[in-house]
Parts: sequence; C-alpha cells; structure tokens
Amino acid sequence: QVQPVESGGGSVQTGGSLRLSCAVSKDTDTRFCLGWFRQTPGAEREGVAFTTTEAGSKYYADSVQGRFTISFDKDSNTLNLQMNTLRPEDSAMYYCAADYRFYGPANLCARRGSYTTGQGTQVTVSS
Repeated sequence: QVQPVESGGGSVQTGGSLRLSCAVSKDTDTRFCLGWFRQTPGAEREGVAFTTTEAGSKYYADSVQGRFTISFDKDSNTLNLQMNTLRPEDSAMYYCAADYRFYGPANLCARRGSYTTGQGTQVTVSS
C-alpha cells in the first residue's frame, strides 16, 4: 500500500479558502475508499470528508458540511479538498487517506478505520 502524498495547505484568514490535493496510487480497475482527516495536538483524529475512486458518493462531517468539497479526478488519480469559509477551528494537520481494502458508499467509508494516510499538510486559519 502506497502512502498518498498531499500538497497545498498553508495559512489564511477567517473566511478565506484553501485547496488541498493528494496524489493517490491506484491500479487500473481497482476501487476503494478515499478521505481527508484532520488532527490537532492532543485531540483525536477527525474524519472530515470521504468519497471513493469512482467519484460518486460523498460524505462530510457536520463541522464542514456546506463549506468543504471533496472530489476525485479519475484521470490524474488526484484527491482534492476545496475548503471555503474557513474558520480558526479548521486549523489542523490535514491527512489524505486511502482504504485500499474497502469499497462502498461514502457514508460507510467514513466508518472505516484501516486507512493509509499521507504525511499531512498544515492548515492554519487566523482570526
């Protein structure tokens, strides 16, 4: 299982936008779950958004619903997270993740605990 590689992130003021991207290793005709997690020091990891390599269903945590959009580009095997209307509480290390052993609706992907994550990219939102 190849570790995903994130890019993007950085610092922005409240109300601003950022876009995270992630290169996902994928063999032809394989299908699996994809997601973005975030974590702050001392806190548990939070699942933020999920989709699949079929780029169909999507699932969002209540905390980001309506502000974040997850997408998967099947041509480039790139997972994206568009983050709008950012808030200071969105500040965290964000991790791209792939569960190579499961494929299903995104709401079921969100319940999985066997993700391979990348190194993470920091997002900081200042007030």
